[in-house]
Amino acid sequence: MAAPGAEEDALARYRSPLVSRYASAEMAFNFSERKKFGTWRRLWLYLAQAEKSLGLPITDEQIQEMEANLDNIDFKMAAEEEKKLRHDVMAHVHTFAHCCPKAAAIIHLGATSCYVGDNTDLIVLRDGFNLLLPKLARVISRLADFAEKYAELPTLGFTHYQPAQLTTVGKRCCLWIQDLCMDLQKLERARDDLRFRGVKGTTGTQASFLQLFEGDHSKVEELDRLVTAKAGFKRAYIVTGQTYSRKVDIEVMSVLASLGASIHKICTDIRLLANLKEIEEPFEKDQIGSSAMPYKRNPMRSERCCSLARHLMTLVLDPLQTASVQWFERTLDDSANRRVCLAEAFLTADIILSTLQNISEGLVVYPKVIARRIRQELPFMATENIIMAMVKAGGNRQDCHEKIRVLSQQAAAVVKQEGGDNDLIDRVRADPYFSPIHGHLESLLDPSSFTGRAPQQVAKFLKEEVRPALVPYQGKMGGKIELAL
Repeated sequence: MAAPGAEEDALARYRSPLVSRYASAEMAFNFSERKKFGTWRRLWLYLAQAEKSLGLPITDEQIQEMEANLDNIDFKMAAEEEKKLRHDVMAHVHTFAHCCPKAAAIIHLGATSCYVGDNTDLIVLRDGFNLLLPKLARVISRLADFAEKYAELPTLGFTHYQPAQLTTVGKRCCLWIQDLCMDLQKLERARDDLRFRGVKGTTGTQASFLQLFEGDHSKVEELDRLVTAKAGFKRAYIVTGQTYSRKVDIEVMSVLASLGASIHKICTDIRLLANLKEIEEPFEKDQIGSSAMPYKRNPMRSERCCSLARHLMTLVLDPLQTASVQWFERTLDDSANRRVCLAEAFLTADIILSTLQNISEGLVVYPKVIARRIRQELPFMATENIIMAMVKAGGNRQDCHEKIRVLSQQAAAVVKQEGGDNDLIDRVRADPYFSPIHGHLESLLDPSSFTGRAPQQVAKFLKEEVRPALVPYQGKMGGKIELAL
């Protein structure tokens, strides 16, 4: 097949599905060329403003010219310059200078490429966290409402994916929420721990700026502080090489990978529950589950979350390896890798949070299916209660234990060998030995008596830990989200 000509449409070229299919417009813009190069120009403006305020010969006219052209970017010219110069920063210095002829001489004064490159990355990472955090808070809020609604609904618990003691639907959801609350805290910390690279020069020594200010160390420090504040950061790293330490990227990517693990676990649980027909993700009126099997209701949203979460978890390997091979003050083998992994991590996290929000807003619970499964398993779990009730009625614990053991094995044989229902309670009712408690069997089998303090734990957890963690995001919860695809 012949390659398409330049006139053919963009569909003839590969596009990352992270942007073309899944991610929000806000997150896609955060990692866009326009955001990146527009930020470069703002950083050059901040530097010029700060240098002027500290006495360098920069005029108001030059500053005004730069301000007027912050978003007037000729991307075609920049691409041509980069092709010629083989240097992206200098290509944009020349492009900015072309529309700012009066300011051309002072653009990028004293700076190295990482002044715009690394500082822009830090701004983008910070802004990425600011986009993710309200989304994560919304997911937690939706799941908290779900947990509260189903706080008392008994359901069969599973350990090793084998039937275990009862819990409640709401309590199980709180296990999901607790992991997400830990992620919320970690994302907030990672964002707040970010510092600005600041104004450090070619190897981080600030030598070029010390020369510009004729050896005045206080002015160099004030320059760093002023630019850091203009960029919206409270602190800058005191020491850097040419770049900020690539361990910062490890911290950023680690918390996103941890979020991916949480969401993978949640959505795996939902997929397993969908198989049991106890809980399902939303399924739209005209949605098709399978092209061949019309009856199917595949949990495609949860599957998407798991699929993308796996990608997110693997991305942390990139900054781990990059940080380990940064020779001395820096090498350039970090650049191409970071262009890919940092953007993909935030885009992927954005997608799975939006998808999980959609799932959490439309979870469907089937109480009768849940109750039927409880009825199948509860008689075995109730044997200890039956023994204790018989002892209270005057029976011998060891005799009762043997009686119930024999009846349990007979009932298990019906379930496993004959495919029948669990008839243990019918056998207990039919055995005269248990006549002292026949009138109490219904109360002994009340599912709510097997859930312990699950409802109280849900209420306490939501009140003391979850709702307070969401306070900073009040007013940012928004409405329901619809998935485009």
